[in-house]
Amino acid sequence: MASHEAVTLGLHETESMWAGGRSPFAVGSKKLGMWLFIVSDAITFSALLIAYSFVRVASPSWPRPFESASIANATVMTLILLTSSITVVMAVRQAKLGNRSAVAGWLAATMLGGILFDVLHLREWVGLIEEGVRLFKNPWGTPQFGAAFFTLTGLHMTHVTVGVVYLGVIAIGTKRGKYTAEDVEVSGLYWHFVDLVWMFIFPLVYLMSAKFA
Repeated sequence: MASHEAVTLGLHETESMWAGGRSPFAVGSKKLGMWLFIVSDAITFSALLIAYSFVRVASPSWPRPFESASIANATVMTLILLTSSITVVMAVRQAKLGNRSAVAGWLAATMLGGILFDVLHLREWVGLIEEGVRLFKNPWGTPQFGAAFFTLTGLHMTHVTVGVVYLGVIAIGTKRGKYTAEDVEVSGLYWHFVDLVWMFIFPLVYLMSAKFA
């Protein structure tokens, strides 16, 4: 009986220490949720990158369709994303300073970078489709190239598009006083993750499949 009371008292003491207040992980629930999402999404992209690498190595006739114009286009896309990482950092800084208008402006600049990235990427897609690339065929070599390329880059482009919408919601809400600096920081974490994933896709998909005359 005494042992049961001691256990019960210990549970009450543990509950009173937290009492549903500050998170025991010393991080906000929104930020923790985003980190958990990033970890799970990183596993997905890691699996796709590994699968792409395996198919590429296992295929003796893997095509090299990306000429200098395509590499230049992809390089510009990379620079745009890197620049957007800087603008989102500025948005987070202004959010912590309490400057709502500046937050909206910097997030709008980040969104513009995401939109430009999507436009350039879609132009690359259209060019490949016009040359005959499909999910399971292409005019240069192994038929798996189309499926691997469109799946990997398409998933990333979807993340960029979702990120643009996400940042737009945060920008409008922050300007109206609905969201806090933590919300801006959490959206910045997502955008940095999207940028980081592209830093793996760019060399693996484009540079390693560049066509050198």
